[in-house]
Amino acid sequence: MLKRKKIAVIGAGNMAEALVSGLLKKEALPPNRIIATDVDARKLAYFQKRFSIQVSRDNEKSAKGSDIVILAVKPQVMDDVLRELDLSHRADQLIISVAAGVPIAAIIKGLHPQAHVVRAMPNTPAIVLEGATALARGPGVTLEHMQVAQAVFEAVGNVVVVDESQLDTVTGLSGGGPAYVSMFIEALADGGVKMGLSRPHAQQLAAQTVLGAAKMVLETKEHPGVLKDRVTSPGGTTIAGVHQLEKGRLRGTVMSAVESATIRCRELGQRAHEFKESSFEARSTKRATSGKRRRTKT
Repeated sequence: MLKRKKIAVIGAGNMAEALVSGLLKKEALPPNRIIATDVDARKLAYFQKRFSIQVSRDNEKSAKGSDIVILAVKPQVMDDVLRELDLSHRADQLIISVAAGVPIAAIIKGLHPQAHVVRAMPNTPAIVLEGATALARGPGVTLEHMQVAQAVFEAVGNVVVVDESQLDTVTGLSGGGPAYVSMFIEALADGGVKMGLSRPHAQQLAAQTVLGAAKMVLETKEHPGVLKDRVTSPGGTTIAGVHQLEKGRLRGTVMSAVESATIRCRELGQRAHEFKESSFEARSTKRATSGKRRRTKT
């Protein structure tokens, strides 16, 4: 699927590193088919030394020669990056954005009307090739484009396809999820320490327990409640612990965390949109005023 493709990764940050590492580990394509760009020469040197891939500081040239362009830059610099790229020459080119909060429509507007854009929302476990990524397709994106996008992110974990309108919820669930789960692992280990285990042993047991439980859900396809019931013997130790978790409203609290994170993501996205619109209007007004002054002087 990917071996004959050439990929340009615009931005050499953590997510770019995870993607490049995953693609190479899975031998999805050879190093000479990947080029990474960044303004930071130190990052490029690191990428070149670690992965033996091509590197460049020229975004436009790197993107022009590639079949897939992955926009792995911070949302606040996306506009500047899009202005550098002229990708109108490649009707079949696939653009994948991992920038949170930047809608597909804004990327198409910044490139060209026929741009094929897929928006991706990966999470940090992609760094250890256990990521959870949601993909949303833009207008004109073909089945083949989606298969290519899925192949890229399957190199670093699991992939689901959703409507773009659901990406804020994805951010609240799997985007923030690693933080919630890390807090649970910490609390589980703290419980072990409280009851006499050493910190290293408690943390190792807690982390492995969460990993194993998650793998059981994914591989058995069983509902988590069913797997929970298999461990809770009548009058046993586990049901006593489950009772305490229910008294502490664990499930309701976690659901509220996902809800709050989703709402906050929507607020930030709306604020960013309003800021860009006001900035655009300000620039337009300034240009119009400057033009009037020049005409007056003439």
